[in-house]
Amino acid sequence: MADDSQRLVTLENRDGVATITLVNAPANCYSYSMMRQLDDAILEARFDDAVHALVLRGAGEKFFCAGADIGTLGDVTPEFKYHFCLHANETLMRLESTPKLTIAALGGHCVGGGLEVALACDLRVGRRDGGKVGLPEVKLGVLPGTGGTQRLLRLIGKSKALQFMITGDMLSYDESLSAGLVDHVWDTDGFWDRVQEFALGFCPPRCASKAVGLIKRSVTSGAEMSFGDALALERELQQRLFTSEDAREGIAAFTEKREARFSGR
Repeated sequence: MADDSQRLVTLENRDGVATITLVNAPANCYSYSMMRQLDDAILEARFDDAVHALVLRGAGEKFFCAGADIGTLGDVTPEFKYHFCLHANETLMRLESTPKLTIAALGGHCVGGGLEVALACDLRVGRRDGGKVGLPEVKLGVLPGTGGTQRLLRLIGKSKALQFMITGDMLSYDESLSAGLVDHVWDTDGFWDRVQEFALGFCPPRCASKAVGLIKRSVTSGAEMSFGDALALERELQQRLFTSEDAREGIAAFTEKREARFSGR
C-alpha cells in the first residue's frame, strides 16, 4: 500500500476550473504515492459536474515536475518498479481519456517524466524564462518510459521525436513552442492569472464544455482507430450532443442573433 499520509496532490475548483497541483519540493517529482493521489484527483474532477476544465501545475515557481522520484525506487524490487510504471501509464491514460479539457501549466522546468505527464494533457502553456523542457533519459541509459516515446511521436512526428529523445536536448520554452512541444508561451508577469482566464474560456457560460469534452474524446480515441470506426464514434458523440441543453441553446442563440449562454449540460 502507498503511504498517503503526506498530501502530494491538491485539487481546487474555482469557477469550473479544477486546478490539480503536484506538491513535492524541491522538484515536484512523482512517487507511487503521488500517482495514487493524482489518480484520485483526476477521477474526482471527472465525476464533478461543477468541473468543466482541468489545469495541472507544479507547486512553486522552479519546477512543473522533474519526473520520477528516483530515491523512492532505490530499495524496491524490479516487480514493484514494473507495476509503478504500469500504474503511472494507467493514471496518465485516465487523464488523457477524461472528457474534459486538460491544460498543463508549465511554470518551471518540465523534464523527464514531468514532460511525459504534460504530454498527456490536451494543451500545454509555458512560462517564458521559466526553465527547460526535455527528455534526457538517454543520458541515464534508459528511455522515456511513461508514455513519452509514444505521445511525443504522435505530437511532433517520428523524425523530430526521435532526434529529441536520442540527443536528450533541453529546450527553452520559446524553443519548445517552435518545436511544437507547447502551444503557448506567456510572460512571467500575470502568468497564473492568464492560465486561469485561458481555462475559463472553455467553461460555461462562454463555451459549450460538453462539446469540448466530446471533441477531445473523438480526437483522442479516433486517432487510434480505423477511419471507418473513428467516423462511427464521431457520429455517436454527435448524437449525444444533439440531445444536450447546450446544443439547443447554441442553435437558438444563432437563430435569434444573440450571444449563447452555455450550461455545460
